[in-house]
Amino acid sequence: MIKVLSSIALAGIIVATITGCGAAPQPQQEEADFRCKQENVLAPQWTCVPMVEDAYAGVGIAPKSAAGIGHMRRVATANGRSDLAQQIKSQVKDKVETFTRTTGLGDGETVDSVNTAVSKQIAKVDLQGSKAVDSWTAPSGALYLLVTVPEATVNGEVKNAVKTSFKNDNALWQQFQSKNALESLDKEFPTE
Repeated sequence: MIKVLSSIALAGIIVATITGCGAAPQPQQEEADFRCKQENVLAPQWTCVPMVEDAYAGVGIAPKSAAGIGHMRRVATANGRSDLAQQIKSQVKDKVETFTRTTGLGDGETVDSVNTAVSKQIAKVDLQGSKAVDSWTAPSGALYLLVTVPEATVNGEVKNAVKTSFKNDNALWQQFQSKNALESLDKEFPTE
C-alpha cells in the first residue's frame, strides 16, 4: 500500500511539475491606438494634426482662466496665429527658394538678397484673413482653437514680396542679368 501511495504521490508530483513548467500564458498585446487624444481622452483629429483644405492651419491652446471665455479665445487665437506664422515662415522659405531656382537665379547674389528681403517682408505680414474655424474644450477646461488662413492669401503675399524685392534690388538684378547675358554670349561664341 505504501508503494501504491508513493507511486500515486510521485505521479502527482511529476504531473504537477510538467503542468507547472508548461508555457506561461502570454499577456495579450494591446493594439496601438492612433486616435487623437488630448489629456488622455479622445479629441477631434485637428487638435493633433491641424489640416484644412486650401488653408494653412494651426492649433491655439488656452488654459482655463478665471478671466473668462473671451480672454481664453484671445489667448488661443494668438497662440494659433503664432503656430501659423511658424508654419508659413517655413513654407515661404521653401517656396521662395523654389521660385528663385525656377527663374534661373540658382547661384547669383541676387538670390540671397531676394530670400532675405522676402523673409523680412513676410515676417512683417499680418495674418490677414486668419480666423478660428473650430473649437474644443478639454476636460481640464482648456480651450483648443483651430485657426486657419487661406493659402491663396499667403501665396499672394509671397509673390508680391518677391516682385518687390526684385524691384528694390534693381542694381543687383541688372548686375545679375548682365552676368547671365555674358555667360550666354560665351556659350554661343566659345573662344577655346
